[in-house]
Amino acid sequence: MQWKSALIVFQVFLMVGLLIASCQTNQRSPKMNGISLVASRDSILDTEVNYVAETEANYIALMPFGFLPDSQEPQLKFNINRQWFGERTEGIEHTVSKLKERNLKIMVKPQIWIRNGTFTGDLSFKTEEDWKQFEASYAEFILLYAKISEELNVELFCIGTELFNFVSNRPDFWKNLISEVRKIYSGEITYAENWDKYDQTTIWDELDYIGVDAYFPIRDEASPDIDQIKEGWEPHLSSLESVSDKFEKKIIFTEFGYRSIDHALKTPWNSEREHPGLNLNLQANGYKVLFEQVWSKEWFAGGFLWKWHQRTNSGGLENSRFTPQNKPAEKELKRFYGSFRN
Repeated sequence: MQWKSALIVFQVFLMVGLLIASCQTNQRSPKMNGISLVASRDSILDTEVNYVAETEANYIALMPFGFLPDSQEPQLKFNINRQWFGERTEGIEHTVSKLKERNLKIMVKPQIWIRNGTFTGDLSFKTEEDWKQFEASYAEFILLYAKISEELNVELFCIGTELFNFVSNRPDFWKNLISEVRKIYSGEITYAENWDKYDQTTIWDELDYIGVDAYFPIRDEASPDIDQIKEGWEPHLSSLESVSDKFEKKIIFTEFGYRSIDHALKTPWNSEREHPGLNLNLQANGYKVLFEQVWSKEWFAGGFLWKWHQRTNSGGLENSRFTPQNKPAEKELKRFYGSFRN
């Protein structure tokens, strides 16, 4: 009988050990620790793939572009020779293949650019004929890259970026588009809505994740400290959790980023060339708090930093743009993403 008791004790210890190991593994399992890789004029070199991998990211977002000459032109242009290599099908195919050699996962995220900087979220057409023409060209654009994403075993596909008016005003189109995408693409699907409209978006039930371009206003001060930044995140965290609970979907930050300037957390979406002054530490602190405050949340599935260039000399200590490259923020990014290794 003693050997039976010993066997039972051993089995209990074994089960407890497996349970603890499982919990530890789940706690350390990385979320989507992503960066948004800017399309390049030419192909990505092996040395540049290595440079991307050194960020410690496990997901890379690639953005093929479609263009409209103005907000009332209903014919979307895409995959044309005038575009950079990285914005066309051949560029996406090449870059996905090279990144997957390093076991990196991919989100393909087609986007629209309107000449003169018109915001895509305000896009609206005056006639039903124009809407139909635009919808046909947009569906062609999205289904092209959905098909490529399936062929290349891409893990995540984003069906649109910051198109609130379009999504709100044409629900039947979007329901049909999502259905058509799922017929040809077997991976997970999201949509990227702007930070101020994600809670008003109606298509989350049809998707696998709620995608948010997370340029939330955090603080008005020119250079807030860590505690002030943490305080500024609190109302946004509450709202994000509520929307996640409502739709029973996890949230991805399909974009997040800060510039290296004063007031970077007041209007993080601002990309104007004029700026109040360089502030490298604020950019780094903004990332530090975002990682600490958001990544541990159960409702959060990960995010994609905006943005990263494949050239090793990008960014720098005099650069005021979004990239963290060759700035203190790069160290913060690598420190956090690297903490999920092993």
